[in-house]
This record gives sequence, C-alpha cells and structure tokens, in this order.
Amino acid sequence: MALHVRGAVLPEGDVRDLWLVGDRVTFEPVGGAETISDGGFVVPGLVDAHCHLGIAYGATPITGLDQARELATIDRDAGVLALRDAGSPYPYAELDDEPGVPRLARAGRHVAAPRRYLRDIGVEVVAADVAAAVTEQAKAGNGWVKLVGDWIDRDARDLAPSWDAATMAAAVEAAHAAGARAAVHTFSEEGVDIMVRAGVDSVEHGTGLSLDLIDEMARRGTALVPTMINIRTFGGIADRAREKFAGYADHMVALRDGFPEVVRAAHEAGVPIYIGTDAGGGVQHGLVAEEMLIMQEAGLPAADILAGASWKAREWLGFPGLVEGGLADLVVYSEDPRRTLAVTRHPSRIVLRGRVVR
Repeated sequence: MALHVRGAVLPEGDVRDLWLVGDRVTFEPVGGAETISDGGFVVPGLVDAHCHLGIAYGATPITGLDQARELATIDRDAGVLALRDAGSPYPYAELDDEPGVPRLARAGRHVAAPRRYLRDIGVEVVAADVAAAVTEQAKAGNGWVKLVGDWIDRDARDLAPSWDAATMAAAVEAAHAAGARAAVHTFSEEGVDIMVRAGVDSVEHGTGLSLDLIDEMARRGTALVPTMINIRTFGGIADRAREKFAGYADHMVALRDGFPEVVRAAHEAGVPIYIGTDAGGGVQHGLVAEEMLIMQEAGLPAADILAGASWKAREWLGFPGLVEGGLADLVVYSEDPRRTLAVTRHPSRIVLRGRVVR
C-alpha cells in the first residue's frame, strides 16, 4: 500500500506532499494512499557516518547477527536510517537488504600495524603486507576500507604513524584499485598529514589537523567525520595511560581541548563534514542527536550540521534523499531542526524503506 506524507520537506523547506510507493519516493499523487503524517518538518533519514555494528560496547567483537541487528535497531529508532560501519571484525553482509535494518555502507576489518590497535578488532599486518590486506578487506566491505593511520607506539611513548608514508600511500592506492574508498582513523598530527597527502577519502576523528592541512583537505574534497562525542572520552584514556605514558596522556588531553577549534576551522574552510558517533567500543549507539548538539557547541550552524547528518551524508554514501525516485527513508519532527537542533532527539514519525517504524 502506498503511503502519503505532507509537511515542510527539507532541505528546501517547502510544504509539499510525498507519496511512498514501496521503497521509492514520488511527487505524483497516488490514489488510495494512507496519510501517515500531516504537518511538521520532513527530513531525509539521518546518517551515522562512523559507527561499528560489529563491535559491542566495551570494544569486543560481536558474536552473531542478532547482536548487529540489535545495535542497528537502536540507531534506527533514533531516526538514523543509514549507517557507515567504519570497520567490523564480524561480517554481516546478510543485513544489507534486511527490511528493518538501516541502509549499510560497510568497511571490512580495520587494517592495523601489529600490536597497534584494539585487540581482536583489526587485521594486523607489517608494512610489506598492507596493500594486500587492503585489497582483501575491500572484498569484505561494500565500498569502504578502514586504515588505522596512527596509534600509541610504546617505544616512542606517544602517538605515531602506523607505517611509513610510502606504505600508507600504497594502501590508499590499493583501496582505490579495488573499487573502494579509504577511511583513516587518525589522532596525531603526523599521521593525519601523511594520510591526507596520500589521498585518503575521509579522515575519521582528525584531532591532529593543522590549518594548512585543513586547506589541503578542502582543495582535495577530503571529508572529515569528527566523532566529537568520542573525542570527549580522551580524558579517561589519558587517565588510564598516565602512569606509564605521561607524554601520551598530555598529548591526548591537548588534542581533545583543541578539537572544537579544529572542527570550526574545517567548516569555515569548506571541508565536507559528516556526522558520526563512533558507536561501538567506547560509545553507545543511538547518540547521533547528541553528536549534532556537540557540533553546535563547537560553533557550527545547525543547518549545516543537519545537512551533514542527513541529505548531504546520504548523497556522499550513495543513498538518495527525498527526491523524485529517491529512497523512502524519512524522519518527521514537530519543529524545524535547522532552528531547534535538539528536536532531533524526539522524532515524531520514522519511515525506513517505505515502512513505518513508528
């Protein structure tokens, strides 16, 4: 049965009618359609552009598809109707087209240096094997590869790049040759510099970005997914590490404290910014609204934040929004979220794949 929605449809904000026929949107009237929402503000389904359905809270791999479904459902019920899993130790391709699961853009396992990432999460390889590992993980995902660009080096007692610049450039080249885009986890100044210049498609976190490198990202069109809700956990990471690695602890706190300025500068420079929570591991699922509000605290305009959590993010990931022939994913809010961003905590109607969630 066709569904009918009327409201102020974003991004334009004009009041209009939408008909949902199966999994598609049309502006052409459909007789006999059931009106499921009349009034309010209609937004293309939200996106969490950096999360992990394959990692349970506490940074351990999930053990089955039911866990992945459960985590995806938490996000869905918060209005998040598309996810980019930025690295999963558990394969769950069976969920790609499951009706109750948000749209999925997936990376395979993280590609990391030996003993330089969370235990049991990534594929750990030496420099000579990185390109081959990237090629293999591109097959495990559906369009993305995740590289761990830096992590604590226990010998250096601080953050350091995972591999040399030539190896990381070859890794990005291997991802592109395999038809995948490359995302990089990076906290450090040196690591993010290497990866941006290597041609990575998206920087995840990016706490070490400099103003010069931000300009380079803008020139290249490199995306930034700041995961600011996760960066706020750096204090706890520093506290746990301080006894053995005091310099690393101080570095992490400084990166956390300077990050709002970094994100503002990236926005002002025109870097594409998308909203991601890093849910899984140290952050719970379902917190995309909280991430948006933290971004607003950092000084970004609500309308731009919402775009990076909805229609622009969907376009980036290949999930069309509320256009003729687009995908039938939408969230309705009682107030204009471009003016009152906190309303994203309280969707009044959610439709995924042309089916009413609530």
